[in-house]
Amino acid sequence: MLKNTLRGTGVALVTPFKNQEIDFPALGKLIDFVIENGVNYVVTLGTTGETPTLSATEKKDIIAFTYEHVNNRVPVIVGIGGNDTKSVCSDLEKFDLSKATAVLSASPYYNKPTQEGLFLHYKTLAAASPLPLLLYNVPGRTGRNMTAGTTIKLANEVPNIVGIKEASDDMNQCMELLRDCPKEFLIVSGDDALTLPQLACGFDGVISVAANCFPKAFSSMVQHALNGELIEARKLHYNLLEGYNLLFKENNPAGVKGFLHALGILKNELRLPLTPATEQLMVSIRKYLS
Repeated sequence: MLKNTLRGTGVALVTPFKNQEIDFPALGKLIDFVIENGVNYVVTLGTTGETPTLSATEKKDIIAFTYEHVNNRVPVIVGIGGNDTKSVCSDLEKFDLSKATAVLSASPYYNKPTQEGLFLHYKTLAAASPLPLLLYNVPGRTGRNMTAGTTIKLANEVPNIVGIKEASDDMNQCMELLRDCPKEFLIVSGDDALTLPQLACGFDGVISVAANCFPKAFSSMVQHALNGELIEARKLHYNLLEGYNLLFKENNPAGVKGFLHALGILKNELRLPLTPATEQLMVSIRKYLS
């Protein structure tokens, strides 16, 4: 059952760049770093990977490299989403998903569909996907919240939709999902700072930004919480709280790339329109790591 396979900490991998080209040696270094420090699975081509600025060829190359470098050590999830349903269906056919466990698909951005539009979008993707589909509700980026009612309807009526990364920041909505979705439906956090309370309510884990740069401490926090060891989890959570704030102080993934640069894993490069962490933020990052 996918709910068991993807229980725990997933990491939404950043895409390292060097001179504006994909830095594959740095990506390999990052993959080793997170796996060796306890993450349960990796997500390639998530929005933290700056996917809107990647070409189709680059995306295919990243998928192939990730499969090869992970080498079956942990499951791999592939992010395939967009605001053109037909185009996303085409990508589901064209991208190599042969070694992936599932597809994570962010809700359509900018065009702000109705709840019926969101339902039909995901129902169409599920029919086109050769793998189980995970919803991704992130209204802070897309401009449209997918309500608990829409998610619950998809979970009950569309067999190939098996879970959700929920990043609405609405704890009441989160609890409605836990109460009314099928028991086998995977529900994971999409907000690092809310992961602990969401796990305490019954979430199955998280797909994290923070696990790129704090994989050991963050994965340990998640595992303690899943084991019901909330005192131990709480200690780790509060030690990481300032780290969460720094990660998202300017933009994502500028913060996490700033941390990974300070750790010596990759160059501090992003693609426009995103810009690297400012020197002021880098000073705070280095101080936090010291």
